[in-house]
Amino acid sequence: MTTNNGGDANAHTDGIRRFGIEVMNSLPYEPNADQMMLIAQFGHFLFHRSDDAVFLLGGYAGTGKTSMTGAIVKTLTEHNIKCVLLAPTGRAAKVFTEYSHHTAYTIHRKIYRQKAYGTEGFGIADNRHTDTFFIVDEASMISNTPGDNSVFGSGRLLDDLIHYVYSGAGCRLVLIGDRAQLPPVGQTDSPALSRAVLQSYGLTVFETFLADTRRQSAHSGILHNATLLRQMMAENRLQKPVLNFTGFDDIQSISSEYLLEQISDCYAADGLNETIVVTRSNKRATMFNMGIRNQILYREDELVSGDMLLVSKNNYFWSEEYDELDFIANGDVMRVVRVRGEVETRYGLRFANVTVEFPDHNNLELEVKIVLDALVSDAPALSRAQSEQLFADVMAELEGDKRSRYRALKKHPYFNALQVKYAYTVTCHKAQGGQWRNVFIDMGYIADEAFAQLDFFRWLYTAISRARGHVYLINCPLEST
Repeated sequence: MTTNNGGDANAHTDGIRRFGIEVMNSLPYEPNADQMMLIAQFGHFLFHRSDDAVFLLGGYAGTGKTSMTGAIVKTLTEHNIKCVLLAPTGRAAKVFTEYSHHTAYTIHRKIYRQKAYGTEGFGIADNRHTDTFFIVDEASMISNTPGDNSVFGSGRLLDDLIHYVYSGAGCRLVLIGDRAQLPPVGQTDSPALSRAVLQSYGLTVFETFLADTRRQSAHSGILHNATLLRQMMAENRLQKPVLNFTGFDDIQSISSEYLLEQISDCYAADGLNETIVVTRSNKRATMFNMGIRNQILYREDELVSGDMLLVSKNNYFWSEEYDELDFIANGDVMRVVRVRGEVETRYGLRFANVTVEFPDHNNLELEVKIVLDALVSDAPALSRAQSEQLFADVMAELEGDKRSRYRALKKHPYFNALQVKYAYTVTCHKAQGGQWRNVFIDMGYIADEAFAQLDFFRWLYTAISRARGHVYLINCPLEST
């Protein structure tokens, strides 16, 4: 099977037909009309003779986007057509790997390289691949505004991804995502899922959208209610939704009275890694995290072996000597293996030396120093005042001129200590890209007017669609009677 050159129109058509048949043979079910359109469109994209094409696959939860992508990847690899699978986060890359049976990497790890010694940040790597499809899942998370990623390339992830892919000979991009999910923080829409945005790069856009959930949602309360929410969004019926749990055993409302018992049962049945609480604010995440540690896990010490932690700020220091992990990303999950020594108090903050492992990065084990003060704060990380004070105090004790002190600062373990939160409860943006068997959704203290806003619909849809087993809505005011 060839992709870009040779053959006449009949050979082109025959190639598309054979590709489609092989994709369908890889599916565990008979594809519906939407999925047949996807197979045909991807065949045309595959055999398109120009290298300026991009394929945009949109699809709601329950439309078969996952199984279709897996079948396409399988068919491509069986014909020795090179594929590189990418995702915005380590957790999303792990999920992509599991369902595609093909190793996926984070976008940052693939397209950036640390600049030469003595210079700051990461530059865009040279794309040495040829005739390769770069397939990116969870593309709704790809931002294109500078922020915490400003040390990477131009600071605009979508710009850099497109620059990297199309600088390789014969390379093309496939973007997969769900427009109903939350867009990147601070943005109203997901730029990587916009046909107009992609065309602005001079690309020819092949696009297919999967919307039919009839087969799956008939048997799943999770998909039934996710479909209800996204239909209301599509029709701009932004009013307080009424959810339907009747007749479904995979979604239910649960009161606070039984919450701790149910979370404990899920931990016992499926483990900490397969259970998550999703909430709307860092303040409520802290409240739930403390309740879980104290009343379910019975952990009195601030940090113990087995604790699950969530990185709250990008860190480039502790992974420097590890090829497997270019940097520790905001949102990465760590498991505490052991706490080494006593807690230290310096620069007005408390620090601990800890051995941790990263479940989403093949359980890579690192020795790190973490700052404990953000663990139970209502802020996502250290406050600006705390960060500025740490900077000033460390700089004051370093010797030499300003330039040499700045160089020493980059190697200072206390200044570069990891900032972390407990990871039993997370905000929805932190959960995005991940999947858990059990998802508890905090519906408490949401103002009535919020129920009729697009942000709420996207938040709840994204939270519900994180589950691949069971959803528990805590104190839900939206249940049908």
